[in-house]
Amino acid sequence: MIGGFAKAIFGSSNDRYVRSLSKIVDRVNGFEPSVSAMTDDELRNQTMLFRERLTQGEELNDLLPEAFATVREAASRVLGQRHYDVQMIGGIVLHRGEIAEMRTGEGKTLVATLATYLNALEGKGVHVVTVNDYLARRDADWMGQIYRFLGMTVGVIVPNLTDHQRREAYASDITYGTNNEFGFDYLRDNMKYERANMTQRPFNFAIIDEVDSILIDEARTPLIISGPTDDKSELYMSVDAIVKGLAPEDYDVDEKQKSVVLTEDGTEKMERLLEDAGLLVGSNLYDYENTVVVHHLNQALRANVIFKRDTDYIVKDGKVVIIDEFTGRMMEGRRWSDGLHQAVEAKEGVDIEPENQTLASITFQNYFRLYPKLGGMTGTAATEAPEFYDIYKMNVVTIPTNVPAQRIDEDDEFYKNQDDKFAAITKSIGEKQAIGQPVLVGTVSIEKSELLSEYLTRQGVGHEVLNARNHEQEAHIVAQAGRLGAVTIATNMAGRGTDIQLGGNVDFRIADELSQMEEGPERDKAIERIKQEVSEEKNRVLAAGGLFVLGTERHESRRIDNQLRGRSGRQGDPGLSRFYLSLDDDLLRIFGPQTMFARMMNKNLEDGEAIISPWISKAIETAQKKVEARNYDIRKQVVEYDDVMNDQRKVIYEQRSDIMDAETIGDVVEDMRAETVNTIVGEACPPNTYPEQWNVPLLKTRIEEVFGLQPPIDDWLQEEAVDPEMLVERVQTLADAQIAEKVEQLPPESYIQVEKSVLLQSLDHHWKEHLAMLDALRQVIHLRAYAQRKPIDEYKHEAFAQFERMLAAIREDVTRTLAFAQFNVAPPDFPELPELPELPDFITHHIDPMTGDDDSADIDAETGAVLSRLPPLQAARPLMPPEASAVDPTQVSRNAPCPCGSGRKYKHCHGAL
Repeated sequence: MIGGFAKAIFGSSNDRYVRSLSKIVDRVNGFEPSVSAMTDDELRNQTMLFRERLTQGEELNDLLPEAFATVREAASRVLGQRHYDVQMIGGIVLHRGEIAEMRTGEGKTLVATLATYLNALEGKGVHVVTVNDYLARRDADWMGQIYRFLGMTVGVIVPNLTDHQRREAYASDITYGTNNEFGFDYLRDNMKYERANMTQRPFNFAIIDEVDSILIDEARTPLIISGPTDDKSELYMSVDAIVKGLAPEDYDVDEKQKSVVLTEDGTEKMERLLEDAGLLVGSNLYDYENTVVVHHLNQALRANVIFKRDTDYIVKDGKVVIIDEFTGRMMEGRRWSDGLHQAVEAKEGVDIEPENQTLASITFQNYFRLYPKLGGMTGTAATEAPEFYDIYKMNVVTIPTNVPAQRIDEDDEFYKNQDDKFAAITKSIGEKQAIGQPVLVGTVSIEKSELLSEYLTRQGVGHEVLNARNHEQEAHIVAQAGRLGAVTIATNMAGRGTDIQLGGNVDFRIADELSQMEEGPERDKAIERIKQEVSEEKNRVLAAGGLFVLGTERHESRRIDNQLRGRSGRQGDPGLSRFYLSLDDDLLRIFGPQTMFARMMNKNLEDGEAIISPWISKAIETAQKKVEARNYDIRKQVVEYDDVMNDQRKVIYEQRSDIMDAETIGDVVEDMRAETVNTIVGEACPPNTYPEQWNVPLLKTRIEEVFGLQPPIDDWLQEEAVDPEMLVERVQTLADAQIAEKVEQLPPESYIQVEKSVLLQSLDHHWKEHLAMLDALRQVIHLRAYAQRKPIDEYKHEAFAQFERMLAAIREDVTRTLAFAQFNVAPPDFPELPELPELPDFITHHIDPMTGDDDSADIDAETGAVLSRLPPLQAARPLMPPEASAVDPTQVSRNAPCPCGSGRKYKHCHGAL
């Protein structure tokens, strides 16, 4: 009570913080007269002057007022838009590495230019991260006009760029791109073999648009780069055919966890069916030999029971395309992981693409924590403020609107079932359309949007449907959703990136209606006519009450509901929002208050009758909070597990960078050789043991395996002072002499390149195997909880032990490869050989470890060529036969069999060096 009284007098902590920033805005406004008086050239010259002041010791905070005033004036001249004072506050918040929560329509895109320009003055690069490629291109072109006017360079990262184009974009002062492109470029860079081929610069500062979507909604899903494995299409189809024969009573479904398991009777039935199909070894489904079949069975069950067509995915052009649950967009090229996507492909009867093996991965949490400073902006972040601080150490600051909000948020209307609810929605939409009030309808799936569309069509209500099937027209449909009497049905409005302007959008109408008209007086008249029509129509829409936002059900996250509401009432316009709910809604059915609540509603509600009560709205919000807390736990768990891998990832990537940057790595290789000798001798001759207890045959075998040497160990053992240290010293002397001979065979630069190539390939090969092991460990480590052990602690212990084993394996592999390497100095001359097809493209993934959701896209050809240089490490290279010594190596296809007769491709054999 006292706290509420103090808040009423002094304002909340957020209000006080915003008021403190107003003093800085006053200083910015103080520079406006002098900046406005500058010529264009003088204004452009400000950038050079600011940079000179930075070199003389001033800091960015010292330059902030003048820099912000400069950007405001540039925006006014170039775009005809002047930053409001509240937008200046948003810019300060972004510059300080915090999250600016600003309502829809408050101009977040323009706000970002302030902090972006200021931080780009250092010349270290600023990344502006958007949620899709369309927004990245649009903002780079639109806001790029301001930066270019002020003498700065702007780049944009989109799919299918070459490495050279990416390097140029990252070298710009300001780089726009999507979170996926930035993350995948980081992983790809750390798989390159030469520093010159890497595209990104060291990280400096990033501003994330729709920060809640990227750092919260997508944070459960790691980015993964992988390569194809064996084709198992027949097995997927066989298991799918059997699963389709099961009845609902043969399995139990848990919709909360998105899991399905066979009942006892279902297991017996499945065993008989699999046995008849010849897929079962023995008669027990859960024998060790049937592990692969069980895995395929589980994924086929999930595909057929849990994942719904037109809700979780659609089938387009013979491919299964995932639907993003938050935005309703098609995720072109993305794939679910762990065989789930293949199981869905089998279910739908389309071509089944092979599974993939992980080559590199990182979570968004750990990727964005690589930036020394991070800012973000969105319309809805306050509900997730604790998570932003816990994981990213970012505070959420709510920025006041420029004009007081006038939208009315009504209580939810609650119906007994979906039919009653949709009938009420159809009636309400018809009434609003009759008075000219535009309606935006938010649905949670394509299925629901098309069902509602049928209701409206039967009642003769004209409308547009925006979902994954027609997302190409997205911007045009959204832009005109505020026209008189317009009805727009959309699957989730999160991150659409286009404002809904009452009366319609002038620019889009001009583009749509006058695209064929040439420049001239006629076109100018038509433009004036459109502007006049839009202005008149806006007045009529305002009189009708502004945009009416109608939610057909509550989303799992309150943020998504708030984003939908936020489409109405922009820039002080009037507006209305209302949600329609029923007991059939997924949120209430899965997470809502069951038993008494459901019985009461069923008994006391007549068909078609509605309940409107703040108590019900509160109950729904409680259910949403439960889901949000559960999802936060999932994301937190992902971070905890990935933090373990992140420490190891940093070590491996730093080692790769050191190897590429080093002039010579002879000392590193020599240390590896010494460690390997120590390990081999230590295995066969443990410390504090007598010579007669040593495993001499093992010692001989291991030395011959790794070094190709046959030292006189029996003679050494006859000596009186024999001990493990003596054996280590003598074996190492022989190994060093062997390598010294090889060094003499090549010029120093060539041998250094050989060492680097061998070391990097070994590092990549074993890191790939290590990732596969950690993936498998992650799937089963929770079972340790049955032994009263904390799974995350067990995971850390096991992962560390495995990392140590991996490093030992790398040392031994590098030592063995160099010991067995043979060099042919004479240039070979091979006959013309047929060109073989290239390796398949590598795949990028964005995988959710809890639900199996995955985001993957083909890597462009140039990058794929880099990744395809990751063959399995070979122990030795055979000598080139004498008869092949007269062939020009430039005439040999990289994918042709090597003429030396090894059976390997030329690029993996004598062509690798």
